[in-house]
Amino acid sequence: MPHLSTYVGLADRSEQILAESFRAVGLGHARAVDVFHTCNLLAEMCDRHRRQLAPIAERYGEDDIEEPERLHADGLAQARDGEIGLLRDLQDLHVLATLVQSTWTVIAQGAQGLRDAELLDVATTANEETSRQLTWLNTRMKVAAPQALIVAP
Repeated sequence: MPHLSTYVGLADRSEQILAESFRAVGLGHARAVDVFHTCNLLAEMCDRHRRQLAPIAERYGEDDIEEPERLHADGLAQARDGEIGLLRDLQDLHVLATLVQSTWTVIAQGAQGLRDAELLDVATTANEETSRQLTWLNTRMKVAAPQALIVAP
């Protein structure tokens, strides 16, 4: 598996970064109760994906010496202030979640090629749940946009 381990590692790291970023945004925008609670639930979803991936990562490994340097994304260490900050944070989460989802898509294709039912199940489930995360992020951006873009601070 020349590069499957690269993508297994990318999925693990990307889910970790996404979970940490969801928590940072939830905490930073705690006054928006829906954001606080939903971000924490979505972070737990990422944590669950990592737990499900752990036995597979042991089997295939997580590192590849030839890993491309740009095969990662930086997370959000802290949330921005205000309504426009919330909108920007939601957009950044969307970018991170898109990386996670595309990584699971690639892993699922590799799992099909290997006929690895366990990996395919984990990748398919994680991909579907990441799609739900993206749906919430899109919906919440639509809610935040009018306030952030039109109403003066």
